[in-house]
Amino acid sequence: MTESDPNDPVAVALELERLRGTLEAGFARVDGSLALLVQRSDQTDRQLADHEARLDDLERGRWPVASIAALTASAGVLVAVWELASR
Repeated sequence: MTESDPNDPVAVALELERLRGTLEAGFARVDGSLALLVQRSDQTDRQLADHEARLDDLERGRWPVASIAALTASAGVLVAVWELASR
């Protein structure tokens, strides 16, 4: 087998074609990776929005608990004062 002249136009064209194929394959792989990252980012955004909505629902449902506890404590104090006053 003989080595071809590096300045031979046919050899240069073949090498450029190989480089082009390698670059196209690399770009296709990068495009696929970027598409996957965008998909995962969209899923994360949807999941975050879902968690925010669930947290808002929990916060809205929690406020009566503190009010009920305060009313119960006040009622307990009133009953204790009433019993002390009636003795």
